[in-house]
Amino acid sequence: MSIFFHILLNNVLPMGIMIGIGVTIQRAFKLDIKTLSKMNFYLFSPAIMFDLLYNTSISASVIGNILFFVLLFMILQYIVVELVIRLRGYSPGMKSAMRNSVLFYNSANYGIPLNQLAFAGNTATLAVQIVVMMVQSLVPNTYGIYNVNAHKADFRAIMKTISSMPVIYVIPVALSLRALEVPIPQSIMTPVEYLSNAFIGTALITLGVQLGNMEWKIKRSLLIDVSISATLRLVAGPLLAWLIVSLLGMDKLTAAALIVSSAVPTSLSSVLLAVEFDNEAEFASQSVFVSTIVSILTVTAVIFFLRLDI
Repeated sequence: MSIFFHILLNNVLPMGIMIGIGVTIQRAFKLDIKTLSKMNFYLFSPAIMFDLLYNTSISASVIGNILFFVLLFMILQYIVVELVIRLRGYSPGMKSAMRNSVLFYNSANYGIPLNQLAFAGNTATLAVQIVVMMVQSLVPNTYGIYNVNAHKADFRAIMKTISSMPVIYVIPVALSLRALEVPIPQSIMTPVEYLSNAFIGTALITLGVQLGNMEWKIKRSLLIDVSISATLRLVAGPLLAWLIVSLLGMDKLTAAALIVSSAVPTSLSSVLLAVEFDNEAEFASQSVFVSTIVSILTVTAVIFFLRLDI
């Protein structure tokens, strides 16, 4: 039990403190969540993605294995959430909101610091998390935008919105520059590093601001749906990841990193998309709120059981 509390205090609590700072600031000053949302979408997220992809050594075989895992993981998650959607008979807007709350998870602003804390800054596990973050940054900015708009906008308008997201250009550019060993002038790299370094703190505080902007009381009408979302994200997620890594026979360190990466709460992206495109923002916010709070225990439990196994 002492190991459990050690993990809780050293691996999970630091992120909770940052989120708490965001809640406090929001309660005191009432910040504009849409402004913070745009800063994350258009500045900090593309910067950290470029910085990590350009500067971290990741072999093609590692990228291939992780991408294969992520593909299988998303397919299984999608199947499970679609079964729930059909059983619950959701409206079109609620269907997209539920999908986003389960399929998009905090692989960057929650996953990267968690990875660094859980694996003591291991570069191999960081490389795993970077690839997961790459996919989780790309999918919400493509499929996620399509998903929240498909029932209320024409395809051309949706594609125009997707094409305006900088992260979809950052990924191929960073990988190409690294592969070709193209040096980047320090005058350009320094601002990128400044923005990259600002990402984790800003994203966690943004999450706190969003949590501080809502009632800390789940509406009875949303209780079941929010509970379903949290269960699919925090419990079914790591179980599906464990099943996949077992079937693929991955080495224990990579497997552990992938399971931990799949155990994190619902991504702030689901809230940002809901706010930006006015689609079930209340459900999205409460899903992030509940999954973030509950993850304090579930993520700790996942790391605890993995350490017993490794």
